[in-house]
Amino acid sequence: MTAAWEVAPEVESALADGRPVVALESTIISHGLPRPENLRVAREVESTVRRHGATPATIAVLDGRVRIGLSDADLARVADLDDIVKVSVRDIATVVARGGHAATTVAATSHLAHLAGIRVFATGGLGGVHRHARDTWDESADLTSLSTTPVIVVCSGVKSILDVPATLERLETLNVAIVGYGTDRFPGFYLSDSGSPIDYRVDAPEEVATLARARRALAIPGALVVAHPLPEDLQMDPDLHDRLLAEGLGLAETSGVRGKDVTPFLLDYFHRASAGRSLEANTQIILRNADLAARVAVASP
Repeated sequence: MTAAWEVAPEVESALADGRPVVALESTIISHGLPRPENLRVAREVESTVRRHGATPATIAVLDGRVRIGLSDADLARVADLDDIVKVSVRDIATVVARGGHAATTVAATSHLAHLAGIRVFATGGLGGVHRHARDTWDESADLTSLSTTPVIVVCSGVKSILDVPATLERLETLNVAIVGYGTDRFPGFYLSDSGSPIDYRVDAPEEVATLARARRALAIPGALVVAHPLPEDLQMDPDLHDRLLAEGLGLAETSGVRGKDVTPFLLDYFHRASAGRSLEANTQIILRNADLAARVAVASP
C-alpha cells in the first residue's frame, strides 16, 4: 500500500494466500451502461466472479486514491458520480495528484491489476483503431498498454464500432497474443463474428492457464487476449447493428464528437436507438466474460 493506491483487505488477503482474483474495470460502470442498470450489473458481475470461487477486484480512483477492490458503497459512488472521468494509463497520476475521481479503461485497469499482482482481467470489449484513423491517427491506448502488460484479458473482441481488421493488424505488430475461446473467429463485441479469423483456439479454462504459464516461463511481456464471443442467439441483429452504426457515426460527425468521446457517444446512441437490445447484449457480454475469467483464474495457480 502506498499514498497513491490501496488494495482492499479482501483482495489483499486472497493475493497473499495465492487464491484466484479477477480484476474488473470501472469504465463499464461509469460510462458504458446507463443508470441505474450500471450499478445492478456491477454487483451482478462481482457476484458471478465469487460464485466460481474467485475474488473480484473492481478498480477505480476515488478521492485521489487508486482503489483495487471496491466496497458496495464505492461501487455505488462510481455508478452515480457526475464528475468521474475516464482515464487511461497516462492520466491516472494526474487524477490522483488532484484528488479526483476516475473510472479505469482497459489500459489503466490492466496496468493497475499487474501492479497489484492480479493476473486475470475481465472486460467487455477492447479499444482499438478508430474508423478513419488514416486521417485522425486515432487509436486506443489499450493497444500499446496490452503490448507491455502481462495479464490475461477475457473480452468479446474489440468494440464493433471500431475498425476491427486494422485493430487486429496493430495487435499483431505489437506482439499481443490472441486466442479464441470456443471459436476460430474473432468476435465483434455486439456481434458473434467480426468477419476476421483467429489463428489459435482454446476450449477450456485449463488451456488458457497452460498458455499463460508458458508465457511467464518465457518472459513474454504482453497480454494474452482471450476472445470470448456471444452466442449467436444473444448477439444483436447484424442488420440493426450496421444501421445504427452508420447513423451513430454520422451523428457523431455532425455533432463534432472526436477522440476518446466517440466510443461512449456511440454506445449511448446504440442503447437509446436499439430499444434496449444493445444493453441486453452488453450486459451478457460482461457477465459471460466475468464468468469465464473467474474459471480461468481458478485454473491458474
